[in-house]
Amino acid sequence: MDDHARTPWQALARGRYLRSAWPWRAAGYLAGSALTGPPILLGLVLLAVAGIIAFPLLALLGLAGLPAGAVERRRLRLVDADPAPTPHRTPAEPGLFAWARLRYREQATWRELGYAVLHGSVLWWVDLAAVAALLGLPLLLLTTPLHLALAADGEVKVLKLWLVTSQPEALAFAAAGAVLLPVLLHPLGALAGARAALARALLAPRERELRARLTEVTRSRARLVAAFEAERRRIERDLHDGAQQRLVALAMTLGLARLDAPPGPLADRLATAHAEAGLVLAELRELIHGIHPQVLTDYGLTGALADIAERSAVPVATDLAAALPRLPESVEAAAYFGVCEALANIGRHSGADRAALTARHTGEALLIDVSDDGRGGADPATGSGLTGLADRIAVLDGTLTITSPPGGPTVLSLEIPCPVSSPENSAP
Repeated sequence: MDDHARTPWQALARGRYLRSAWPWRAAGYLAGSALTGPPILLGLVLLAVAGIIAFPLLALLGLAGLPAGAVERRRLRLVDADPAPTPHRTPAEPGLFAWARLRYREQATWRELGYAVLHGSVLWWVDLAAVAALLGLPLLLLTTPLHLALAADGEVKVLKLWLVTSQPEALAFAAAGAVLLPVLLHPLGALAGARAALARALLAPRERELRARLTEVTRSRARLVAAFEAERRRIERDLHDGAQQRLVALAMTLGLARLDAPPGPLADRLATAHAEAGLVLAELRELIHGIHPQVLTDYGLTGALADIAERSAVPVATDLAAALPRLPESVEAAAYFGVCEALANIGRHSGADRAALTARHTGEALLIDVSDDGRGGADPATGSGLTGLADRIAVLDGTLTITSPPGGPTVLSLEIPCPVSSPENSAP
């Protein structure tokens, strides 16, 4: 197959059609209609008869195109390299009734029904006749010498028209078939391309349906992000109010027991246990801080970014807009952890002496830049955490841009769309 052609039409236009697999893919696609057309026609007839006998069953006829459409979209891969996804949406509610109600309201359902009726009653006949005429005829002529050799009476009638009694005559018909075959393969491919275009027009999603699906995916992704942040907050709250308080009580009990114990091996073991409890408590506090930092909740993104800069291993010059508004928790968390990752990478890998952090809100998006004067050459593919950071920003429809030529400087820019209801509260 031509590596660059996506359809038989493209292969025909580029002049490599006969040297590729497209002619045989086109023939297979058209001949395959004989396997799907009769079952589709039989199913439509049975549903129509059942609807006449029992009127409620007539409602099933409206959904008869769904399986036919699914099969034809899969068959379309033979002659169309571009995928044809289902045009149907996922019901917002579970259950068969919700699914059927949505399907009856979708235009794609009725387009699929129309294609099923057309394919079952007309198209498969046309496809089969085209294969028989454009491919079967030259192949039959090519095999004339074989038919003559196998004939018991030493003669064969080609196409029921010409009587052949000698091998020279048979070879002449075979030569005619050899000439006709490459010629007729071209209209065969053109017909397959037309059939594929018709199937795509009726069975593939249209632009309006793609926009609706994109909107649905965007809303679903936003709900998942919100649920993820809510779960993070719940875990942080449970650790803070549960495990941390128990560890504090344990540390206090061990401390009191250590004071009451007489000097000796027991006191030494209590001191060791008390120290270990203190270490575990410190690690738990750090874990809680990593799940959802309290400073982000108390002081917002501006205060949280300033806190990160103060704790950075590399001195950071900050330019934080004082009027940054309170943003959705998912946006603030993504920005916070993004800056954390960026400053951590600067401290570990860049060899920089200084870094700079700027953040502002335009009223429509949050813009953050982190730069350093290090050696440069930052590459997300090296596993430095930048890939995960880019994925996290992308979930919010944001973008991560890294400019890091060898020798530096490195500039990491975050842009997260997050309109606020009061733009006057945003940074200028």
